[in-house]
Amino acid sequence: MNTSAPALSGLARRLVHDGLLDSDLASQAQAQAARDRVPFVQHVVTHQILDASTVARVAADEFGTPVFDLDSLSTTAIPTKLVDQKLIQKHHTLPLMKRGNRLFLAVADPTNLHALDEIKFNTGLNTDPILVEADKLAAAIERYVNAQEESIGDTLGGLDDDALDGLETEGGEPEAPKDEGKEEDEAPIVRFINKILLDAIKGGASDIHFEPYEKAYRVRFRTDGILQEVAKPPINLATRLAARLKVMSQMDISERRVPQDGRIKMKISKSRAIDFRVNTLPTLFGEKVVLRILDPSSAKMGIDALGYEDYQKQLYMDALEQPQGMILVTGPTGSGKTVSLYTGLNILNTSERNISTAEDPVEINLEGINQVQVNTRVGLTFAESLRSFLRQDPDVVMVGEIRDLETAEIAIKAAQTGHLVLSTLHTNSAPETLTRLLNMGVPAFNVATSVSLIIAQRLARRLCKSCKKPATDIPDAVLSEEGFDEIGIPRSELELYHPVGCAQCTNGYKGRVGVYEVVRITPTIASLIMEGGNSLQIAKAAKEAGFNNLRISALRKAAQGLTSLEEANRVTKD
Repeated sequence: MNTSAPALSGLARRLVHDGLLDSDLASQAQAQAARDRVPFVQHVVTHQILDASTVARVAADEFGTPVFDLDSLSTTAIPTKLVDQKLIQKHHTLPLMKRGNRLFLAVADPTNLHALDEIKFNTGLNTDPILVEADKLAAAIERYVNAQEESIGDTLGGLDDDALDGLETEGGEPEAPKDEGKEEDEAPIVRFINKILLDAIKGGASDIHFEPYEKAYRVRFRTDGILQEVAKPPINLATRLAARLKVMSQMDISERRVPQDGRIKMKISKSRAIDFRVNTLPTLFGEKVVLRILDPSSAKMGIDALGYEDYQKQLYMDALEQPQGMILVTGPTGSGKTVSLYTGLNILNTSERNISTAEDPVEINLEGINQVQVNTRVGLTFAESLRSFLRQDPDVVMVGEIRDLETAEIAIKAAQTGHLVLSTLHTNSAPETLTRLLNMGVPAFNVATSVSLIIAQRLARRLCKSCKKPATDIPDAVLSEEGFDEIGIPRSELELYHPVGCAQCTNGYKGRVGVYEVVRITPTIASLIMEGGNSLQIAKAAKEAGFNNLRISALRKAAQGLTSLEEANRVTKD
């Protein structure tokens, strides 16, 4: 096997030649940038190896082109809809202007010809690079993306009560026309449902609960993991509200005795749609209806947006680069496991790989990946899907959940025979995941040799940047008792805050941040598994290997001012 370092690119070679970079450091930076799938210049500037102005000056001299000052360009002057936003973020470039059939693109590295070629292919325009400073380019891209998201928000805000007439359901068919005699009576119900759906999307909710009780009816949103009541319609509307939601999701409105599942698809614009997964449940006083909001953009956030610490991110990326093995993501329902898996699949999703997934249900459609909806009623189980995948020449397989020994054994076999397998289990920590597999009946040798990485995770509410206040009232003794002496951050550098609450957030929190325990199966941990070690022994070995547990990771997020100590305790303290 050839282990020599890859040849340096033109700009990296020039930086070494000018004495600005050591050749070994340049090789390492170039290799790491390739692994992270970011441009070399972006990596060098982001990791403060060199400042952006120095790199731009060298690039200008090397390629004989002046540096354009992006600060002089208004975001509103940037042409929109010419280049897909995903391409802009993928290649770290920005369209500046269009003249005839030529598109001028801001780039920090003129040698990134792949970016120019892909954008040329997608737009049908000839592309010309304009050299800019990397830090200014990153800021300009962020402003551009934010402006596009605000535009989508304006579109939502401008939708009126009739915006969802002709709503598309999973089958793509518009709703059946109403009986004229009932249309007037149903109009208030239609307006109410429409408003609830739009408010939920604009408020960033993940779930909507329509709940009938004996003397009351309530609607609740789950926002940042917490349920909050948003409306109390009259109880006599319970049946009509459930019927309306069932019509929208193509369910049988005459059947109220058994649970039903359906989907609603809502187009926000020509390029963006939101899916709702709908479930009804017969309760004592009527049908409870819960809608899970599935936003495809959440699956394409990128690994940097998930909240991994640098070493945790690197462990995940290294495991994804392996040709075989098993990566397990674990945590309770609503802890973000699906987004972590989809992020990994998006990194792996190239034309060179055959990727298949078995899911229950398929929450978000991913182009280029073969997704299978598990259906136990017809015998299409996780195990049966996995057997079929192995006859379809796969490179990567994702199993939505390992629920039984049969599925576990087939997944283990796939991981041992040259396939990369991703899956989930419902356990509380990484060490407990290993003991769960052993308790299922999987032989210890198979667990030790096939599992390569385990990610346990939770989602903590993120403090609102606008109103959080410094927590200077926490005594040192309390900090020690909570465990801050173990997190590796000096007491003088702690940035603890309390939530306050303002018009921009909910009770002092806005959004969520991931808290992770990422454990690689080291030889020591593998030996413990073979010897029948319990979860406490494995947890001790993981800690000695430098893998932070969930508690330490949550305290570090609090120490960095991302969340509060109260929230860290809520998601991780027993």
